[in-house]
Amino acid sequence: MRETYDVVVVGGGAAGLSGALALTRARRSVLVVDGGEPRNAPAGGVHNYLAREGTPPGELLAAGRAEVAGYGGEFVDGAVVAATRRDDGGFRVALADGRAVDARRLLVTTGLVDELPDVPGLAGRWGRDVLHCPYCHGWEVRDVPLVVLATGPLAAHQALLWRQWSTDVTVVRHTPCAFTAEEDEQLAARDVRVVDGPAAGLELAGDALTGVRLAGGEVLRCGAVVVAPRFHARADVLASLGLTPVVQEMGGQVVGSAVPAGPTGATEVPGVWVAGNVTDPRAQVITSAAAGLAAGAAINADLTAEETRAAVAARRVPVAG
Repeated sequence: MRETYDVVVVGGGAAGLSGALALTRARRSVLVVDGGEPRNAPAGGVHNYLAREGTPPGELLAAGRAEVAGYGGEFVDGAVVAATRRDDGGFRVALADGRAVDARRLLVTTGLVDELPDVPGLAGRWGRDVLHCPYCHGWEVRDVPLVVLATGPLAAHQALLWRQWSTDVTVVRHTPCAFTAEEDEQLAARDVRVVDGPAAGLELAGDALTGVRLAGGEVLRCGAVVVAPRFHARADVLASLGLTPVVQEMGGQVVGSAVPAGPTGATEVPGVWVAGNVTDPRAQVITSAAAGLAAGAAINADLTAEETRAAVAARRVPVAG
């Protein structure tokens, strides 16, 4: 590694790699530090990514790494434990292995952690047949029976969305939650069954999900379970710079946390940008990639402005003799 980079990118997912690609193509020195824990690792493929539909997540990231490396980008497999401001306005970036590098700018794309309902066996099938986004997974479970675990008032909206992919949808009130009279009517009109829970576990046949077992013993047949996770920003690195996530709400319900940022990912700390799920919990892979590009372009423009100011100041210094 060098001692100093124009930009250190923390996180090597779609957002980080896209930002790194834009910056390396702008002839910036870039180091990507990646912990190797992509959120979508359990998924069989990336969806709604134009011309890359169905590509396995690992394959997409490997191709992205190769592209960034082709323009001179460097990589470290590991974690950033902290970043501190230097006197010159740049940053000292401490790695988990004890090494440290300096960066003029930071792009943090550390993503989020999904907090799932507390049901035995649920986490182990996350991203396979325990799902949350119909646009990411709906086609893959089309026409199979679906069980929606209701943990809040947004469950009715979620069930009605998933009804587009299956005519057999059951909502289980896993935690006490009441729907409005209008929602009850809508669910009934779309033939969505509502039963009281809670869910006690999953039923499997080999490695295939076959149902959800309720606390009372009843088993609801299904091929996939729909949940509503809480999305918690991975923001430890940003916290070391004084940036903390804020609560995110939807329909009056807390759905997680995210780090605030402007349209191009600029944060309140000068020189620090964010992109992807760490700032936008709803971003899909292609959305995160686009955000990384926007952040990378903004960082390059910011560095160019700084270099231009320095060049102008140097030009104004009288030449001795």
